[in-house]
Amino acid sequence: MKLKAFVNNPYQENTYIVYDAQTKECAIVDPGMYTAAEQNAVVNFIKENSLKPLMLLNTHCHIDHVLGNKFIFDQYGLKPMFNKGELQLLQAVPSYAPQQGLNYELSPEPEHFLPESGQIKLGNGELELLFTPGHSPAHLCFYSKADGFIIGGDALFKGSIGRTDLPGGHHQALLNSINTQLFTLPENVAVYPGHGPHTTIGFEKNFNPFFNH
Repeated sequence: MKLKAFVNNPYQENTYIVYDAQTKECAIVDPGMYTAAEQNAVVNFIKENSLKPLMLLNTHCHIDHVLGNKFIFDQYGLKPMFNKGELQLLQAVPSYAPQQGLNYELSPEPEHFLPESGQIKLGNGELELLFTPGHSPAHLCFYSKADGFIIGGDALFKGSIGRTDLPGGHHQALLNSINTQLFTLPENVAVYPGHGPHTTIGFEKNFNPFFNH
């Protein structure tokens, strides 16, 4: 499977399209598109590559990762899929969006929730679900074992970790999630986070200042 990143909204959030180059099936992960230009960039990439959007996945439901959920639903008829422990966060977004100066279009709620573990089929490949709470109550990462990459949301960043001072955050839970779910993966696995540049499991195990080396 292949992956394409887009940097969106005032929070500089990474939206990802994961796709199977053979079947052209794709998943849109954490759509943060806010402006018309950001929306067009995603739609044009899908059109130009003849992709077929099958799924809308959210690693978690903070505002910067769901700003484009309604747009994707309007465009492709896809409702978001995430772990049900995140639903309360999604429902809270309208209450604080105006304080952050954002015009939030109400995201639809899932028809199907994602479990804490298991696989999602996409074309000829699959994404493994990794349950990584800490930044948010029921955060998920999506791992392509065959292709050696993980879409990590706001769990692990290059040289940093997700903040834990937001509602539902828990610092020790996040450290435990990273140690047990992410640092057990092969060191050459690429990590594509919710913000900033990509990194690798090996680099973070060796150099991330939040962990004892």
